[in-house]
Amino acid sequence: MTPQRIIPMVLWPITLMTMFHRAVILGVNGDRTDDFKPVYAAALQFLNRQPVYGENLNTVDPHYLYPPSGTLLMAPLAIIDPERSRWLFIAISVIALVASAYLLARLFGYSAKSWVVPVILFVFFSTETVAHTLVFTNFNSFVLLGMLAFMVLMMNRHDLWAGVPIGLVLAVKPIIAPLLLLPLLNRQWRILVTAIGIPVVLTAIAWPLSVDPNSFITRTMPYLNEARDYYNSSIGGNGAYFGVADWLILLLRIAFVVMAVFSLWFLYRYYRRSDELLWLTTSSGVLMGTTFLVGALGQGYYSMLLFPLLMTVFLAGSTVRNWPAWLGVYGCMTFDSFYSVRWEAFGRQLEFNKVTWGWSLLMIAVFCSLLFRYLDMRRDGVASLDDSGAGVADPALTDGAGDGGEGRGAVATVEK
Repeated sequence: MTPQRIIPMVLWPITLMTMFHRAVILGVNGDRTDDFKPVYAAALQFLNRQPVYGENLNTVDPHYLYPPSGTLLMAPLAIIDPERSRWLFIAISVIALVASAYLLARLFGYSAKSWVVPVILFVFFSTETVAHTLVFTNFNSFVLLGMLAFMVLMMNRHDLWAGVPIGLVLAVKPIIAPLLLLPLLNRQWRILVTAIGIPVVLTAIAWPLSVDPNSFITRTMPYLNEARDYYNSSIGGNGAYFGVADWLILLLRIAFVVMAVFSLWFLYRYYRRSDELLWLTTSSGVLMGTTFLVGALGQGYYSMLLFPLLMTVFLAGSTVRNWPAWLGVYGCMTFDSFYSVRWEAFGRQLEFNKVTWGWSLLMIAVFCSLLFRYLDMRRDGVASLDDSGAGVADPALTDGAGDGGEGRGAVATVEK
C-alpha cells in the first residue's frame, strides 16, 4: 500500500472521533467562558425591540461586540430556545470547519479524496483554536470559511463573488478587514464592491430596526479600541497584564509593523506574479498575525486564520519551512495547558505567554526567511523574478556581469 492510501486509512477514524469529542462532548459541555450567551441575548433583544448595547463593559464576562449588521444576521438564533440554538450553532460550526478544510485543500490543488483532507481536519480539531471556538461557541469557524471562500474565488478571478463571503464576515466580525489590502494590491478592484457593499447595505437595514444603534459607536467601539488586560494575547494586552512599560509595548508594536511592511513588500514584488498562491496565503498570514499582535485585542482562538499560511509548507519557497516557525505554531495553537502544581509561577508564566510568543515567533520566522532571501538575492544580483519565476539580474548590482543568478528559495513553485 502507498502512503497516499495508508494515511487516510489511519487518520479518518482518529479524525472523526476527535471531531466528535471536540463538538459533542467538549462543545456541548461548554465552559465558564460562554461567547454564545451574549450573542443569543442580543438577538433576542433585537427581535423584541429592546436595547442591545446596554451591558456593563467593566466586567470580565464575555460581551456582545458585534455591530448592528451582525445583530441582524445573528437574530434568527433567538427563534428557538437558547440550549438548542447553541447546539445548532455548534453543529453548523463543525460543518463550516469541514467546508473550510475542503476549500483549503482545493486552494492548494488537492482533491476532496486526497490524503491531505483528513490531515487538515485532524490538525484543525487537534488545535486549541478550533477546540475553544466550539467549546466557547464563537463565530470564528465562519470567519475562517469566509476567508477561504474569498481566497478561492479571488484566485479563480470571480471578483464580485469573492467579495460576498468576506463582506458577510465583515458585517459580523471585521477582524479580517486587513485582507482587503490583497485585492487592492492585485488590482482586483471589483472585489471591494461587494466586500464593502454588503456590510454597508446590511447596516443600512439594521440601523432603523435597532433600538440603540448609536450605542455601538459611543460605547462599544471605544471599548474595542482598548487593550484590556485579561483574555488578551496581543502585545498591548499581554504587556498590560504583566505591567510592561508603555514605551516598550509601543516599541514592540512598531517593530512588528515594520517587519510586516517589509514582508508584504517583498512578497508583492517578488511573488505576486511568479507564485500568486504563495503570495496570497503568506501575505494573509502576515496581515492576520500582525493584526493579532499589534491590535487592541488578540485572542488565542483567532489563530485558525493562520491555517492558509501554515499550508504553504507544501510549497517550494514557503516561509514556514523552518523549525522556529513551527515552534511558534505550537505556542499559539497547542491545546496543552502549562499550569503546574510544583512550579506554579513558572507554569503560569508559560500559560499566559504561550500565544503571544507563538504569534511573535511565527511572524519573526516569516520575516527572517524573507529578509535572508532578499539579502541572498542582493548578493547574487537578482533584481526581480520574471513571469516564469526565473531570476532576472540587475546589471547595476553585478557591475554589468548579469549572470542571472538566483537567491536561495527565491523561486516559488508548487510541489504536489
